[in-house]
Amino acid sequence: MTEEIYDVVGIGIGPFNLGMAALVENVPEVNGLFLDENDRFEWHGGMLLDGTSLQVPFLADLVTLADPKSPYSFLQYLQEKERLYHFYFYEKFHIPRREYNDYCRWAAEKLSSCRFGQRVVQVDFLKENGLYKVETENTVAGKSECFYSRHVVMGTGTTPALPSWMEKGRSVCHSADYRYRRNELLQKQSITVAGSGQSAAEVFLDLLKNRPEYGFSLRWYTRSSGFFPMEYSKLGLEHFSPDYTSYFYHLDPGTKEELLQKQDLLYKGISADTIAAVYDELYEQTIGGESRDIVLQANTELTSMESTPAGDIKLFLKEVNYSTEYTEETEALIAATGYQPSPQPFLKGIEAYLQRDERGRLQIDEKYRAVQAEKNRHVFIQNGEMHTHGVGAPDLGLGAHRNAVIINQIANRDVYPVRSENVFQQFKREKAGVIV
Repeated sequence: MTEEIYDVVGIGIGPFNLGMAALVENVPEVNGLFLDENDRFEWHGGMLLDGTSLQVPFLADLVTLADPKSPYSFLQYLQEKERLYHFYFYEKFHIPRREYNDYCRWAAEKLSSCRFGQRVVQVDFLKENGLYKVETENTVAGKSECFYSRHVVMGTGTTPALPSWMEKGRSVCHSADYRYRRNELLQKQSITVAGSGQSAAEVFLDLLKNRPEYGFSLRWYTRSSGFFPMEYSKLGLEHFSPDYTSYFYHLDPGTKEELLQKQDLLYKGISADTIAAVYDELYEQTIGGESRDIVLQANTELTSMESTPAGDIKLFLKEVNYSTEYTEETEALIAATGYQPSPQPFLKGIEAYLQRDERGRLQIDEKYRAVQAEKNRHVFIQNGEMHTHGVGAPDLGLGAHRNAVIINQIANRDVYPVRSENVFQQFKREKAGVIV
């Protein structure tokens, strides 16, 4: 075989695989290649709204929590962009979301191991030489290419999810596309937002701020029992730590499922700042007793919809606690209905080596390896392990730690230190007994 053999090929270039590309750049024994079908890096582009901030501190960048000396840190980005003093006087721990995206794009453009415009169409395992064969289609040239690697790391992220009865169209927009369709939506006479999380709140706030100029009616419905803030206390945040991840991993599957159902507000709520901004805007717009055509209503489920002869949509709603059902017409619906794992049809070539649970999810071991038959040739998983590792799986603050664990295995040495004690609280007593 004359083709170059890589130590790891990454599929997808989101923040996690981009972080791995940055962290292996100066590791001589790890030769990496990272592929993405898009033409350049973009992180949730449809929600890069003015005034929105990252929900984790800037230290949760691509590299710092594994390698503070890395040339790919956010602070190094600021230095090169001549914004270090601006950031110093900015005095905020949470950076603008648009700046985080620009930072990641800066890193991606520096890393020669990142190749965009490469859609992965097939992954096979070649038993004769113990290598993964990754076949791609160049989205610009349309030609096929093949790459060979000892390991694969999956970082394909998520795609917008809609209820089965709802389809995107002229009147229906997923929140993931909001910025792209914003100008069109602002021209509507009535707009409805459905959802309870941060995305729903940010879309509603943006619409609310523009309502005085455009004059549309505005409604926000959620089946949740309220518009509640995300848990953001210091001890609560310790659930997004390697320590809690380890604790969660060793629980039995049934207990894991029960816990995840109870932990929504650790990652699905609304930031307190956004809630405050919504309230303040409502207050400002009602000064002097002005009439307002604005509705915020919790405990309300959107059960179905249909088109009207006028081209609008009729929403079928149910008040959860009273079981009251009614309909309402709107010109536009913005569905902040979350995300689901991106499809991975290219895995069919190695499906026989993978193990899945009864719900079709990959079985992933403690070191982020998809459990498989072949030894020492691994498929690592980035942000696809919430069912095995807990709520921290999609958290940017744990990305560098997970990459450190994965890189140490590929390099077969401790390239980056992995600490076992990172928090003040204990999630489990190692030995039962009486404290004296």
